[in-house]
Amino acid sequence: MLKGHQSWLFENKPTIAGRAAVVGPFEGQGPLANDFDIIHGDIRLGQDSWEKAERTLLEEASKLAVENAGLTQEQINFYIGGDLMNQVISTSFAARTLTIPYIGIFGACSTSMESLALAANLVNSRSAKYALASACSHNASVEKQFRYPTEYGSQKPPTAQYTVTGAGASVISQKGDGPCVTSATIGRVIDMGITDPFNMGAAMAPAAVDTIQAHLRDFRIEPGHYDLIVTGDLSKVGYEIACDLFKKHKVPMQQTEYKDCGMMIYDYEKQSVQAGASGCACSAVVTYGHLLNRMRKGELKRLLVVATGALLSPLSFQQGESIPCIAHAVSIESGAERK
Repeated sequence: MLKGHQSWLFENKPTIAGRAAVVGPFEGQGPLANDFDIIHGDIRLGQDSWEKAERTLLEEASKLAVENAGLTQEQINFYIGGDLMNQVISTSFAARTLTIPYIGIFGACSTSMESLALAANLVNSRSAKYALASACSHNASVEKQFRYPTEYGSQKPPTAQYTVTGAGASVISQKGDGPCVTSATIGRVIDMGITDPFNMGAAMAPAAVDTIQAHLRDFRIEPGHYDLIVTGDLSKVGYEIACDLFKKHKVPMQQTEYKDCGMMIYDYEKQSVQAGASGCACSAVVTYGHLLNRMRKGELKRLLVVATGALLSPLSFQQGESIPCIAHAVSIESGAERK
């Protein structure tokens, strides 16, 4: 199953049997609104704290993904997920409610594909019949922890990003005719010495390019193998840097369509989001909502999602540390591609 140096080939092609994308009101005003399962009108979701609201988003997405798979929570063998809160409390407390055997992970905004890769690995190796993967974030809880509270109203530079309020989840199964998870590449930690928490795109772009290069090298393929390659949340600044790095390293990205989830979820002309979107939920809701809907319609047959994450904490920032980053890639193919 190991392919090359840092990739997994899922020969049994585990299936995405069910999925769900749940978002807040601001995300519901963007161009992908029709691809979300639930759009909340209240960013608090009726809760008395931002953190509880984030947990509620995740519980809803997880339960809906299980329901869409035609299963019950009792049938799920393992639940793998994470978020941006200290000690991944949103996911851990959601796991308390779901009562599914739980593996908590932290990959910052790369968590959506990290959890999907691990869930697919468990199912592909027959270590699980069904595994649930998820990721979530909330604008008010994340901004408060890593930058400034949203209520503070501080001015942000153009390089800053807007944390997505939402949660995405999927159920991976040994059988089914849905999209298949065919491979994954686990990224290395890349640190280019950037210390500005308001410039995540620049910090994460080298990690995204490094993982994509590793994926292509391990599988001995070119970008044209995929109909679409998307990065997680580099947004405008990071996307432009990634494009420059692809040219520098002679990666022929012109063979395929290359997009970034952070540039897709919001309307730049109508919504003030600086450089674009970020957060664990960014690539999660775009993938489990918009991208897999495109695959279901036959618009995509082969998709590579490369979720990116900045592995900083308030403590590391206060101690003057630079920002280590990572990216994890997962390839998804339509059910028609399954043999």
